[in-house]
Amino acid sequence: MTVKTDPTDWDLRRQAIDRLRKKRGLQAHLIAYVTVNLLLGAVWLATTPDVFYWPLIPLLGWGIGVAFNVWDVYAPQPDEKHIEREMRRLSG
Repeated sequence: MTVKTDPTDWDLRRQAIDRLRKKRGLQAHLIAYVTVNLLLGAVWLATTPDVFYWPLIPLLGWGIGVAFNVWDVYAPQPDEKHIEREMRRLSG
């Protein structure tokens, strides 16, 4: 069965697929972040719990990357007004 769609439906479908892929990538990133940092915390606890909590360093450093990934997925897309203003600025 073939469904007829107009070009705007294809654009919308492509945008939806791209957004779903970004969300899936973010989920994988968050799972890796939590898993690795829990493992680092367990290593710290098993070896040197009486000294500085060194897993904080990768936790915060990697957390910056996670924050940018979240921003990339959930930040609002530019609307038509912003796009037109940028096009005027670029054209001089």
